[in-house]
This record gives sequence, C-alpha cells and structure tokens, in this order.
Amino acid sequence: MSSATADPALQRRYLQAMGIDLWVPRRPAAAADPASGPASREAGPTPAPEPAPAPGRDWEALRQQVAGCTRCALHSGRTQTVFGVGNREADWMVIGEAPGAEEDRRGEPFVGRAGQLLNAMLRGVGLAREAVYIANILKCRPPNNRDPQPEEVACCEPYLREQVALVQPGLILAVGRVAAQNLLKTDAPLGRLRGRLHRYGPRKVPVVVTYHPAYLLRNPVDKRKAWDDLCLARQTLAARGGAPG
Repeated sequence: MSSATADPALQRRYLQAMGIDLWVPRRPAAAADPASGPASREAGPTPAPEPAPAPGRDWEALRQQVAGCTRCALHSGRTQTVFGVGNREADWMVIGEAPGAEEDRRGEPFVGRAGQLLNAMLRGVGLAREAVYIANILKCRPPNNRDPQPEEVACCEPYLREQVALVQPGLILAVGRVAAQNLLKTDAPLGRLRGRLHRYGPRKVPVVVTYHPAYLLRNPVDKRKAWDDLCLARQTLAARGGAPG
C-alpha cells in the first residue's frame, strides 16, 4: 500500500477533494446482493476477447494507425485522435467513453474538471494519474458529445482490445454507463453493473464499474458510491496479488 493510503490525514484530504468529508463503512464494498445473482448474469454475452498483439506490433505502430484512422465518419470532425495516456505496464486501466471538446483539443483523455476529479478519485486509493493507463472506447470526439453509435464503437474496438492486450492490466475500471455497457456487451443500467465484479476477455480481467466524473460533478450525492467502487477495485487487485494502490 502506498503512503498516500496508509496516511489517514492524506486520505481524508483526497476524500474531501471528491466531496466526501468522512467515509464510514456500511458493509464490505465487495459484497454483492445475493438476490441479484452472479456478475456473469449482468454482464450479458462474453465480450470480444482482446487479441494478442501482432508479431512485431508495438505501441508506436498502434498509435500511428489510430492517428491516421478513417474507419468511421468521426475522423472528419476531429482536431486529433485521443489515443491514451499513462503507464503502459499499469495494474489499473481506466476506460471511459469518448473524448470531449478539451480532450479533442489536447489529445489526452480525462482533462478539465472531470479529469481533475478522476485524479482525486485515484489519489484516494493511493494512485497517481501517471501510475494508471487511461483510454476511451472511442478515439475521436462525437459531435456535441453525443453517445457513441454502434458502428463507431465497432470501428474503434480493435484499437482498445489491442491496448488492453499490450498493457495486460490486473484490473479495468470502467468509468460511466457507455464505457461499461460497451466493454461488457450489455444494455443493463449502470446501477445494476456497479458493486460487483465482471470479467473481460480470455484473461478474464476483473472489471469494476463506476460513475463517470462528469456525472459526479452534476450529482455529487453519488460520490460516496463511487468511493465504494474504488474500494472494491482496490480490494480486488490486492486479492490478486497486484498493487492495490
């Protein structure tokens, strides 16, 4: 455990940055509602597996392919693609929905106010932003920040699967409804996907679902639930022998 999580005063400051003054455990975060069944029921069909990287394939080759991608119509309106950022050997991989206006301008996922809140959430479990790998379902911004369309997701999905295969994370944190539904191939609402473990790909990477920081900025009452999700993610990775944060 990092010193950030070991120091109660520091952790309290991080929780306050999320808008949580004091966290009082109610029940273990990993406990699932027995009436709702196992995680596999909620996750729907088995997600498309992440492929092994092609022989000789590396990060730079993948980045260049994404930068020049014209597979869907979104390429015509982008400033630049938003590939991903962070530690390419991370235990935690954070996957969001799609770039917004600021991300499109800067070429980096989760910047601006939502990015600052995500950083605070990660610090709450002892992780610097640079310690995780952050990517999105889509690499190009949809017009007016609308939800990704199925054909757009299908075009970008191979890129994300290859990123997962290259990182080989111990855990995926799916941030927001759109990211969770597309990763898990389900139309279940976010409320039914939270609070339990899901699996992704042939390696059965654990997936924990939480709220998008942009949603939490509009609905701060749910920040405490997001903290429960982060605790579940941290406990899950610790149980697997990875860096818990």
